[in-house]
Amino acid sequence: MAHIIILGAGIGGMACAYEMREKVRPEDSVTVISDSPLFQFVPSNPWVAVNWRTKEDITFPIAPYLERKGISLIATPAKRVHPEKNQVELTDGQIVDYDFLVIATGPKLAFDEVEGMGPGKNTYSICHVDHAVEAGKAWDQFIRDPGPIVVGAAQLASCYGPAYEFAMIMDTDLRKRKIRDKVPMTFVTAEPYIGHLGLGGVGDSKGLMESAMRDRHIKWICNAKVTKVEPGKMFVTELDDMGNVKKEHELPFKHSMMLPAFKGIDAVFGIEGLTNPRGFILIDPFQRNPKYNNIYAIGVCVAIPPVEATPVPTGAPKTGYMIETMVTATVHNIRAVIDGKEPDFHATWNAICLADFGDTGAAFVALPQIPPRNVNWFKEGKWVHLAKIAFEKYFIRKMKKGTTEPIYEKYVLGVLGIKKKK
Repeated sequence: MAHIIILGAGIGGMACAYEMREKVRPEDSVTVISDSPLFQFVPSNPWVAVNWRTKEDITFPIAPYLERKGISLIATPAKRVHPEKNQVELTDGQIVDYDFLVIATGPKLAFDEVEGMGPGKNTYSICHVDHAVEAGKAWDQFIRDPGPIVVGAAQLASCYGPAYEFAMIMDTDLRKRKIRDKVPMTFVTAEPYIGHLGLGGVGDSKGLMESAMRDRHIKWICNAKVTKVEPGKMFVTELDDMGNVKKEHELPFKHSMMLPAFKGIDAVFGIEGLTNPRGFILIDPFQRNPKYNNIYAIGVCVAIPPVEATPVPTGAPKTGYMIETMVTATVHNIRAVIDGKEPDFHATWNAICLADFGDTGAAFVALPQIPPRNVNWFKEGKWVHLAKIAFEKYFIRKMKKGTTEPIYEKYVLGVLGIKKKK
């Protein structure tokens, strides 16, 4: 009998729990450890931050849906993983033993790496639903007394799509309210150019995204390092392509959302052989840690090198489709090991994304994620906006149902007309 712990109950963790329960033997047990009793559909957070959605629209309690599938839930944060003992220590003092551990926690949001950045300080966030709720409250105040907006992603961020989405969504909301003319907007990003996305660009993402930003009168600063944020003012150092200081900016704002750098969570940070210096989990081609062979990792917490060196450090994103294939590989490989076999299943590290722009949207496909690619395109249109709205409802419904089918693969590839190779 094997006990499999899944640490994290986000998009990757929940999908892994369902698929693991179906794949392992009846006598094996599956437990999810989560720092929250709620599942949140993170891709909808930008809508929450302008009050197009509520927290209740995009969250649901995890326990009843896991229990229905015979999966245990411990809704208590992990304090420390002890890989030498095969144990997870929780913040309430509990010690949970495991035979296999799947780390699916997502990142720690490193707001502290920039003075004055983050919720409770001088900028807002859309990385967590509670952050988005607070941003939505501030948005209500802002639209009554509008002014400059600064939005974007700081150095070492590794997920740029939501920053673009939020800039465009705010623009759409302001135009609907007929107050866009009162709101100068500046997009600040560590990317070397607009549309880089941490991927070295996808198709004509540079040209299309620059055009979209011009059409919406959004100025931008690339190769940007945020040095500090004061109330109503952001200090940004712009570098040239050689990494030398090009210009120092002091940007006034009345409302700001900046995506922070990501790190590994405290429960694993600094464990030699398990994580890299930023705290991300080291894995082999089978999603398995090279030192601790009974530990696997999926999603944003996985250590992936940048696609290319950039003047200001940028990370590589992990899209939902990529995470989904990591889940399937992990589940198959753990079952193989239980059966006394060697793991042999690889994830498909492809980037496929639907990004909402409020009244239109953009889709990109990078197969594989790291160039050179077999498929490399970026398209914009109202159909993406409509497809993402439908996908939100589809995903939450499927997650409540406990489906083990690949949701991103079935929906997103279907929308884009891409046939998966067998």
